[in-house]
Amino acid sequence: ALTKSISALGAMGMRMKHTLPDLPYDYNALEPYISADIMKLHHSKHHQTYVNNLNVAEEKLAEAMEKKDVNKIIQLQAAIRFNGGGHLNHSIFWETLSPQGGGEPQDGALKDLILEEFVTFDALKKALTEASVGVQGSGWGWLGYDKAAHSLRVVTCANQDPLLATTGLYPLFGIDVWEHAYYLQYKNVRPDYVNAIWHIIDWKSVTERFKAAL
Repeated sequence: ALTKSISALGAMGMRMKHTLPDLPYDYNALEPYISADIMKLHHSKHHQTYVNNLNVAEEKLAEAMEKKDVNKIIQLQAAIRFNGGGHLNHSIFWETLSPQGGGEPQDGALKDLILEEFVTFDALKKALTEASVGVQGSGWGWLGYDKAAHSLRVVTCANQDPLLATTGLYPLFGIDVWEHAYYLQYKNVRPDYVNAIWHIIDWKSVTERFKAAL
């Protein structure tokens, strides 16, 4: 019976492996704001590496838990946080960009809350841009939703720390400011890259994320 249970768990683990999500557009679709070369490298190499490493870490975690190896379980948390965060963050990033993006939310509760908290859309744009540009080293700038307070917050996370697990805020939209997200095209001029992102934000997708958070 024990052998069957372990086999069942193993089969479940195989079914639950994380996979790289398909992009909802071609690699060249976001040009001229993000080049096809960057998109291909960022998605097929960097994001894929996070997925691969997350699967490996989770397999090791399952083994450690089976053996009740508490030291190993603790040791694996950093790899799961980093690679799991990388997978979560990039999955949100791809789905909230669009070649038909840009502009600002046109109607609905998200637009109302933006105006209530920031007064103007440009004030939100300025706050998130400055926060993202100001990240020291690698990380993300986020527009997050605080469900308890029913408020929007602009925050940053270091490295690949996932917003929800790190802050309790629901991630609506994030700007990846790791150099691999822009260096091939923008070199070390991060502000130009962050400003370009506003032309391809898919506010329809961001609004759907906000509705889900509610």
